[in-house]
Amino acid sequence: MADPFYITTAISYPNGRPHIGHAYEAIAADVIARFQRQMGREVRFQTGTDEHGLKMAQKARDLGQTPRELADEMSEYFRAMCDALDISYDRFIRTVEPEHHRASQAIWQAMEAKGDLYLDRYEGWYSVRDEAYYDESELVAGEGGEKLSPQGTPVEWTVEESWFFRLSNYADKLLELLRSPGFLEPESRRNEMIAFVEGGLRDLSVSRTSFDWGVKVPGSENHVMYVWVDALTNYLTGLGYPDDTELYRKFWPADIHLIGKDIVRFHTIYWPAFLMSADLPLPRKVFGHGFLLNRGQKESKSLGNVTDPLALTDQFGVDTLRYFLLREVSFGQDGSYSPEAIVLRANAELANSFGNLAQRTLSQIFKNCDGRLTAVQGHTEADNALFELLRRVTQEEMPAHYERLAFSQALESWMSAVFACNAYIDEQAPWALKKTDMARMETVLATLYIAIAQLAVAVIPVMPGSMGKLLDAMGIASELRDFTAIWSHWYSPLAESDFRLDKPQGLFPRLELPEEDAG
Repeated sequence: MADPFYITTAISYPNGRPHIGHAYEAIAADVIARFQRQMGREVRFQTGTDEHGLKMAQKARDLGQTPRELADEMSEYFRAMCDALDISYDRFIRTVEPEHHRASQAIWQAMEAKGDLYLDRYEGWYSVRDEAYYDESELVAGEGGEKLSPQGTPVEWTVEESWFFRLSNYADKLLELLRSPGFLEPESRRNEMIAFVEGGLRDLSVSRTSFDWGVKVPGSENHVMYVWVDALTNYLTGLGYPDDTELYRKFWPADIHLIGKDIVRFHTIYWPAFLMSADLPLPRKVFGHGFLLNRGQKESKSLGNVTDPLALTDQFGVDTLRYFLLREVSFGQDGSYSPEAIVLRANAELANSFGNLAQRTLSQIFKNCDGRLTAVQGHTEADNALFELLRRVTQEEMPAHYERLAFSQALESWMSAVFACNAYIDEQAPWALKKTDMARMETVLATLYIAIAQLAVAVIPVMPGSMGKLLDAMGIASELRDFTAIWSHWYSPLAESDFRLDKPQGLFPRLELPEEDAG
């Protein structure tokens, strides 16, 4: 049996509705989860919302709501986004859940028992928007000379009683972890974090007394936990921690935390240190992906360029959006998108290339073979060459790329096979063979039929909805939809059963830009 696989996204901070960055991370995590399931692994996929902290309390006050009312309302938008994007999560966690408070207090008590927590006074810079503390040396000057965080967010001088975590005790262990191959990727993020630790670690303030929207500190009821202690613990909560549950034993430690590059410090310095202190196993990998830029600009409310991902799915289709985001951007790096780019990519590769290949092949089987194929008379060198290319792409290249989270490269390999199939059908011309050699026509169509099935199976992680419909229409059973099973069955649904192809429907209609985008 393959080892179980546990993947998490960062839990989203719901002080506003989801934007394209939230969708990007959820889609990428979903591709990883679906691929691992196709490889025969039992997968646990967790996402959710991070609902505590000063930022939520202030937002609720400004709106005339309680923090819980705001959290209940906004969390549902994130759940709806995941459902609309076909995200196959197993657990959508909310940090307001009682079991999460229990888990957070349990890890706190474990750190306290280790002697790693002490009460003192915090004086320093704090960014409410980032929910992060910053040293004076990290601050940058704004246009008016005001102090800002490294992310350009406002900071304020904060003075209050606080519990502190002895982060400085873990510098050597953290450096060893960060230098270990594969723990933090891409490499540029790893180098940043190594430099941060080498610059010296200060003990971390891990509680607040200036507001009460959060998890109460055990034994200090006037303190609430620093939101990141609470938020990071969600990865354990969803497995039943602190109880020794079957889920916990099976899936912890996480195989991968998939996060944005702006929160790498919390996941690769604070989180491992908390786990070390609590004597808990460390996650195997943290991957900090880049940002999506709107026509080359970072999205912000002040610029008025924040994109609703659900509006994009309504405009272009769920699978088209999923395909574009992972095809267009080298995962791990920043990338840009625009409606024009989505239309160009979708029309060229999905409508004109793969969609057209499937449509004309299946239409000929429906029209010329009554929706069935009989025994194949033998294969030519051209047939075998196409099968060898498909085997290499779908059995070697694409799985290797998926494993490395190199989604763009996986889809580049996929398109190379699509192009090869289109070249094959043009060269073999089954429509002409109908007049001269019906047996050869059937062999060509059978070759293309299984090629399309293999290509559809290989890209299910990226486009599950449209590929599922295609495979249903082709009569490919669900148990054959993984990377190896599809190779053990030729075109049996058309040759060895009563299944007949119906008249095929178009997979990817050509897209047109609305006038406001085209202009």
